[in-house]
Amino acid sequence: MGHAEQIRETAAAALAGTGVVVEDVAVHPAGKRRLVRVGVARDVRDLLGDDLASAVEPLTLDEVAEASRAVGEALDDSDAMGAAPYTLEVTSLGVDHPLSTPEQFRRNVGRLVRLRVSDPGQDETGAQIEARLVEAGPDGIRLADAPDNLLPYDRISAAKVQVEFTRPGGKDN
Repeated sequence: MGHAEQIRETAAAALAGTGVVVEDVAVHPAGKRRLVRVGVARDVRDLLGDDLASAVEPLTLDEVAEASRAVGEALDDSDAMGAAPYTLEVTSLGVDHPLSTPEQFRRNVGRLVRLRVSDPGQDETGAQIEARLVEAGPDGIRLADAPDNLLPYDRISAAKVQVEFTRPGGKDN
């Protein structure tokens, strides 16, 4: 098991039950130290079963700070990092992070997304769609311009949230 996998397991265990989950782990050399980046997000696994459409609030600065403290203590107490010095950076994932899991789509219900969608039997490139995400569940998503059509995840080859300066309901990005 590599460093990133060990760090992911250690961080996930430290955050169990807090409502925060590990989404991404990267380890970069930085001189004699290593930079450990842990991307965290709100846990929405429970929502994927019964509530597919409510807005999900992003993590607060306090929640990210608490996650950083918990992950830092857990890494210090484990041997995941070995003896080499490291710098830990715990952040919530930005809107530029590609969407690939049902949980990532679920956190972004209500936002405008740009998708690359392929039809079965067609070439890999597919069509590009920009639409508001209105529902995300375990099997696929629904978009505002075709709310009756479930778009399965296996037809989505790329997806990103589009930055909007004002969103419906008056909330800013």
